[in-house]
Amino acid sequence: MTHPTADDVLRGVDLTGRTAIVTGGTSGIGLETATALARAGARVVAGARVVTSVPGVEVRRLDLADLDQVREFAAGFDTVDILIANAGIMACPLTRVGPGWEAQFAINHLGHFALVHHLWPALLRGRDARVVVVSSNAKPDAPIRWDDPHFTTGYDKWAAYGQSKAANALFAAQLDVFGQAAAGVRASSTHPGAILTPLQRHLTRDEMVAAGWIDEAGRAAPYFKTTAQGAATQVWAAITPEAAGRHCDDCAVTPFRPSPDDAARLWTMSAAMTGLPATPAGT
Repeated sequence: MTHPTADDVLRGVDLTGRTAIVTGGTSGIGLETATALARAGARVVAGARVVTSVPGVEVRRLDLADLDQVREFAAGFDTVDILIANAGIMACPLTRVGPGWEAQFAINHLGHFALVHHLWPALLRGRDARVVVVSSNAKPDAPIRWDDPHFTTGYDKWAAYGQSKAANALFAAQLDVFGQAAAGVRASSTHPGAILTPLQRHLTRDEMVAAGWIDEAGRAAPYFKTTAQGAATQVWAAITPEAAGRHCDDCAVTPFRPSPDDAARLWTMSAAMTGLPATPAGT
């Protein structure tokens, strides 16, 4: 099967005058997303923990584990038309950030939760603003550990990753509810597919061979996408009206619908953890 690239999706699309933010926009599918949006005419700002040079893209420091830095990053924007919540970590050893939060839940979900809150006024000023939250090939309906989301007991790196990716899908679903009530800001979640990127840096070669991701020579399994192909669905969701409010995969909407009750519950829990309002300003 031939998969489209982000440039394929954006062919003929003019994003001149639009401002796009891509978190984790200096490597992997984030880099492909940022540069493709820039080639389509958008002003693109990539948020990254380490500031590096990316042609055509402005890079600003953003550590999603540091909520003070998230607030400072967001303060630099008057108007935002597209936000791609792409940054994330996967299957890392037990790591604590902030006030003892489990790192995957904190960086993949809570950091983006806070970023959207702080960017909300800028998104409201955007032109048909769209937020795309990148989920995973982990089940988007993986369970949330409501009583122990930070794995104070019994840490499992894959369960923690699955929880964080389920949180991404639930977050996008509830954000879309608030966005429609406010001023037409819409949100989607996406599954980019299987791609070999720095996301796998915490996995050993033996683990990836055992999972069937690579062979003994280090070659990716045939179903893996290139990074340019992996960036396609999140770009597609950012510009396609029918993607609004939906979970997307392979540049199409999927039947999956996150539980509205769980989405609302996660939002309330996340607001309490971060000390942010229970609803975005203006909703």
